[in-house]
Amino acid sequence: MFDDPLLWARLQFALTAGIHYTFVALTLGMAALILVSQFSAVLRGDAARLAAVRFWGGLYVVNYGMGVLSGLVMELQLALNWNGLNEVFGHVVSAPLAVETVAAFFAESTFLGLWIFGWDRMNRWLHLACFGVVTLTAYLSAFWVLVSNGFLKNPVGFEMRGGVAVLTDPVALVTNPSALLAFGHVATSTLLVGGLVTAGVSAYHLRRGSDPEGMFRRGVRRGVLAASVALLPTAAAGGAQYPLLFDPPASSGTTLDAAEIERIEAAGSGLVRVLAETGNAVMALVWTVFFLVLPLALLAWPLRGLDRWRWLQWLMPVLPVLALLAGVGGWVYRELNRQPWTVRHHLTTAQAVTELSPGLALLSFVLFTGVFVVLAGITGWLLVRFARRGPAGGPLAPAPPPDSGAAVPVHSY
Repeated sequence: MFDDPLLWARLQFALTAGIHYTFVALTLGMAALILVSQFSAVLRGDAARLAAVRFWGGLYVVNYGMGVLSGLVMELQLALNWNGLNEVFGHVVSAPLAVETVAAFFAESTFLGLWIFGWDRMNRWLHLACFGVVTLTAYLSAFWVLVSNGFLKNPVGFEMRGGVAVLTDPVALVTNPSALLAFGHVATSTLLVGGLVTAGVSAYHLRRGSDPEGMFRRGVRRGVLAASVALLPTAAAGGAQYPLLFDPPASSGTTLDAAEIERIEAAGSGLVRVLAETGNAVMALVWTVFFLVLPLALLAWPLRGLDRWRWLQWLMPVLPVLALLAGVGGWVYRELNRQPWTVRHHLTTAQAVTELSPGLALLSFVLFTGVFVVLAGITGWLLVRFARRGPAGGPLAPAPPPDSGAAVPVHSY
């Protein structure tokens, strides 16, 4: 079993994709909240609110940088370990990823750089617009990745010509229900993650009695509100995907008959099915916790319990970890329900993997997984470190003036 290259390739992709998703979830969720916070600060011309934007933005930048590195490693391993997929369906699967890289990721990185270095150097509305572009392109990046992923589950808009898939209907590819429903679920669930991170970090500082200019009182309220608003849409968009997990996709040139498909799927069940259901159970359990805790947090708001109830302030920092765990569990369930197919009813996972010796497959697993573990560990350490420091010690905190060891107040625009 452990000398099977396919096993190592699947384990490698599962672990690295799960870690990468945690970066993506935090990036998307924090972007929307930072944009709203900066709009409020600019509208009011409030320096204290701008200090909060710089604090949350610092956490965003740290996570974004590590997310970019993990994304590059993901693309590298996709090219190295899954040559069969690239040879047969590369023209279709790679098209949305190319759009994501050129039209979304490059724009996102460029405008994020302008936003980072544009504090006190550009017009306040232009500076806000820069982060508006960052937020929009972040969600566009997620959309195009999910278009590619949705095709694997529900292949549409292509024809087989000479054993190679050719894209014939880009509209069908972009409007694939598997992609659209997944994007809705990811967009709302990441907002939930962002809200819980904001509320959790704010609750930590309130518990310690640290609340400069009331930023963490505002943060815990805004975070609880965002998470509560996203909770039901997240569950609804997730539930709407269940029929697609089991209804067979329309045939588009497959050479396999129904009996052959049934035989392949029967051979791929067993442990995979158990792992998929475990991911689904984890996700359902976490959502149950959220459905109990978040309404209670909303009720605590008018009673000032978010500011004073110590037990709730101890509980809130735990919820972001549960949200990320639920997200990974949901991805495990979604992806394993496609197995043993890489492209459902067209290309099996065994056909998609690159031919490697057991030794090379194990080496690839160790190297790629090791890189991701290191990236995740460094990112977690930096996020916790800067979150605990507060606004004066964040990556985007204004530098103190020369010959002074004290931090200076955040400047207005």
